[in-house]
Amino acid sequence: MKLLVMNPNITESVTRLIGEEARRAASPDTRLTLLTARFGVAYIETELEALIGAYASLIGISDNLADHDAIVLAAFGDPGLPALREAFDRPVVGLTEAALARAAEIAQRFSIIAISPRISAWYRSVVERYGYDSRLASIRALDAPIRDIGGVQDEHAARLKLLCEAAVTEDGAQALILAGAPLAGLARRISGLPVPVVDPIAAAVRQAESARRAPYVAPPRKPNAGLPDAIRRLLSG
Repeated sequence: MKLLVMNPNITESVTRLIGEEARRAASPDTRLTLLTARFGVAYIETELEALIGAYASLIGISDNLADHDAIVLAAFGDPGLPALREAFDRPVVGLTEAALARAAEIAQRFSIIAISPRISAWYRSVVERYGYDSRLASIRALDAPIRDIGGVQDEHAARLKLLCEAAVTEDGAQALILAGAPLAGLARRISGLPVPVVDPIAAAVRQAESARRAPYVAPPRKPNAGLPDAIRRLLSG
């Protein structure tokens, strides 16, 4: 199987983290192609940035889709996931949807650990959209400035573990989701927690390996103007 793993952000160091964890999670015969958005922001915190990341992903995937069996959208919050599923004739798996499904399999209540408090409202709305809001114990987030998004899990390792412990002891979480591609691999490194920890990259790769395309109807052909070649090709069928 060949998976196309799309980072909707522009940070190459985060793409490397994604790739390292994706390779650990993938089956031995699964081949991975890693892509970083050609334009956009360093990391997504807001709905506007998610919109930009979704558009960057649409173009990046369109230009590199050939011969791939499935797509992993490697940003928590799943920016543009329904539209990407509509656009492409193969499975598209989002980190949030995969991680929530995995957490719900192993725990009645789970918490999300995030890298920024500004993300929390958006993540909560995504959880509600997927129908898991009654299972969400809490969303806890770092409240310190992020100097290097690719190194956030090293720079804030102690604080991230404290957030995990508080989610368990104070919020009643029976499982934890380490949200966001910049935290890829941290679930393996963090120790001493009494509950399972879900890595969204690993969950999405494993889901993509067995995924089937949802029954989406392709966009209709109609006049368009001023669009990149990749988008024009999509709209022309």
